[in-house]
Amino acid sequence: MDQRDYSPLKHFVLAKKKIVAVFENLLEYVKEGSEFVERTCENEGFQQIACRKQQEEMQVFTKKLEVIKEVLARRHMKVAFFGRTSNGKSTVINAMLRDRVLPSGIGHTTNCFLSVEGTDDDKAYLMTEGSEEEKSVKTVNQLAHALHMDKSLDAGCLVKVFWPKTKCALLRDDLVLLDSPGTDVTTQLDSWIEKFCLDADVFVLVANSESTLMNTEKHFFHKVNNRLSKPNIFILNNRWDASAAEPEYMEDVRKQHTDRCVSFLVEELKVVDREQAPNHIFFVSAKEVLNSRMQRAQGMPETGGALAEGFQDRLKEFQSFERTFEASVQTKTLPVTSNVNMH
Repeated sequence: MDQRDYSPLKHFVLAKKKIVAVFENLLEYVKEGSEFVERTCENEGFQQIACRKQQEEMQVFTKKLEVIKEVLARRHMKVAFFGRTSNGKSTVINAMLRDRVLPSGIGHTTNCFLSVEGTDDDKAYLMTEGSEEEKSVKTVNQLAHALHMDKSLDAGCLVKVFWPKTKCALLRDDLVLLDSPGTDVTTQLDSWIEKFCLDADVFVLVANSESTLMNTEKHFFHKVNNRLSKPNIFILNNRWDASAAEPEYMEDVRKQHTDRCVSFLVEELKVVDREQAPNHIFFVSAKEVLNSRMQRAQGMPETGGALAEGFQDRLKEFQSFERTFEASVQTKTLPVTSNVNMH
């Protein structure tokens, strides 16, 4: 049996189907009740049973249930990745997908928003904003070339990448991963948030462990926090393999980064308490994880190649991030109904 049969994401998908069924039944009952009240109001002999005010209330409930059903029906689990240019956002996504789906590395900078979601078709393709044309993409190099050649794309555009679910188990569970341009390349943060972030379930800040959290990164998440109620945020301190070169300073540097990240989440954003905050902070090397997973997929030892000392610890930390991130889905099953007042 596929190990993902027991994953929290799989639970999310099954729970969503059950919730949709519940609201469909509720909608059916309310519609039947509304029709009964309407017929009763039209019959002068039964007006003491129901009145026009009750009929109007039933109609309001019907519309609200229809909205909830519509939102649930189109809902995916959306994870948005942000951070400065070249911090490794695309590489983190590729590592999670266990394949080189998005262009990354030297010479590849994400210049617009890229969403990755699974398709049941055994083909990879992309669709640019405002177009229904499916552009075939067989390799990541073709994707990079297609994005580079389309001069109409700017930082505020969205390109949807559809990848076969058979190639990436993570995409089988109604998951959408959103890659972004660097938060340091635009002044249009408000429009980004309005267009891409309001329906996100989880945010991942990909930071560079060789530096510190920058004001541009903090500023973006302050704006997100002003629009959303306590967004679910994880911080990945990427390129942590660089610490292997100076092991004598590793723990001190890690503590400095952790203290700053905790302060940001707890004192500045106030999205988690001090006890929970460390569970939202991870030290990883996405490039190492991606390379090792691709080697393993090819039947080679996952520790093969030039990996810095301490790789296993960094791999375990990346896996811990994935488990924690997936488990967070269980608390995000019903956020779509929170803004709909049924009373």
